[in-house]
Amino acid sequence: MISPELAALVESGWRNPRIPVLGDVMLDQYVWGEVERISPEAPVPIIRATMRDERPGGAANVAMNLAQLGANVTLLGFAGGDPEQERLEALLAAQGIEPRLTAIPGVPTTTKLRILSGHQQMMRLDTENRAARPATEYEALLKTAIAALPNGAAIVLSDYAKGAVSETVCRTVIREAARRHIPVLVDPKQQSFSRYRGATAICPNLKELAAATGEMSGDVDAVLAAGQALASSLELEFIAATLGDKGITVLRPGSRFHAPAIAQQVFDVSGAGDTVAAVLALVMACGVPVEAGVELANVAAGVVVGKVGTAPIRREELMGALSQAVAREMDDKVLPLDRLIAQVAAWRRAGQQIVFTNGCFDILHIGHIRLLEKARRLGDRLIVGLNSDDSVRRLKGGSRPIVSEPERARVLAALGSVDAVVTFAEDTPLGLIEALRPDVLVKGGDYVEDQVVGAREVRAWGGRVHLVPLVPETSTSRLIRKSISQSQLTAKVLSA
Repeated sequence: MISPELAALVESGWRNPRIPVLGDVMLDQYVWGEVERISPEAPVPIIRATMRDERPGGAANVAMNLAQLGANVTLLGFAGGDPEQERLEALLAAQGIEPRLTAIPGVPTTTKLRILSGHQQMMRLDTENRAARPATEYEALLKTAIAALPNGAAIVLSDYAKGAVSETVCRTVIREAARRHIPVLVDPKQQSFSRYRGATAICPNLKELAAATGEMSGDVDAVLAAGQALASSLELEFIAATLGDKGITVLRPGSRFHAPAIAQQVFDVSGAGDTVAAVLALVMACGVPVEAGVELANVAAGVVVGKVGTAPIRREELMGALSQAVAREMDDKVLPLDRLIAQVAAWRRAGQQIVFTNGCFDILHIGHIRLLEKARRLGDRLIVGLNSDDSVRRLKGGSRPIVSEPERARVLAALGSVDAVVTFAEDTPLGLIEALRPDVLVKGGDYVEDQVVGAREVRAWGGRVHLVPLVPETSTSRLIRKSISQSQLTAKVLSA
């Protein structure tokens, strides 16, 4: 779930953190055209070029994503001291990125030329040199990188296996960043992850993680289990594994958290990994829990796969996508019991504590809001059991509820403090409590603990009961009486 606090952080530009990016920089070139006939010289289509474009790629695209989202970015890497480097630096500077590229004459700036017709890529032509650079050039790159570390909120190593992110570069940057307590995020392309030992996090895709662990990519559970073991052996805080249309899984040595992808029409997956890396780097730089960050990264990736070619996400685009995601979450949070049981199991696998409270919530008021906010702070996920309309009538009388069950559920789901809403038709929520087995059971302070339905059961499986003090002189019944009194007074005045 995307919290209102995280959405506000995105809207504010993430507080403009300073984030250096070191890696394999590229210039992505595009030629769009129309296919009208087959060549008489060979069985290939003839493409009549109609538009050309150039964009920063590779590590430079990670930097573009960061800058567009609000970071203060310095880009480090190798280039060729050629016209391609000049054009790349101009594109970066236009977006406020400071390029500190180490030029190596005679070694070309890496370029990828893509030829497209409509949304279909017809051909890609790469110009690159993957050979190791001279030791003096690596020394110059490291000197520039270490100079960029002070005041950094995080650093990204964007390794496209083109030569810039050598084992020595990795180990030196990771060591120096650790000495300054700066988190390091690695976007890897190497078959072995050993050179990234001691980084804060690595964000591989499923194929890359499978190659690094020696597992078959078709056995996702085996790959993820091996990834958890790898996170431990490499002394990482976590691995964020991107699983394509299945979402992102955070692998910690002792836990696993999965954030499902948001369904989108896919035109081009180019650059989606760069966008995920950029969002996770911002999350780390701002001290946001990564479990919240990967849900945001899913939203961002859903935007860029709808574009053609390598293109960064803009903050305004992410804010628009967040608004749509929050609206979907409001619907997704109102769940039948069978789906909620499955969701609770997933939350528990991620090591999260479940809080439960219940009520009629007929006319939502400040007392309800305070109860729900305080309940949410007692764990990781808050479930609200909502009395059905018939249940409310039996408890409150034939004139209640004022607000119907679907409306009450939707209003509760719109609250950032609420993670799930489930209705029950019985007079008490005991059946729900026994099915969900919450870690914390919350009720208002007008109860004593022994009067709380489910208290004995929750204590029996090791949970606890928490009573939240009421807001004085605030209740739905009081609001209704006040409304009736005011209506009667108005009627008297009008009839006088």
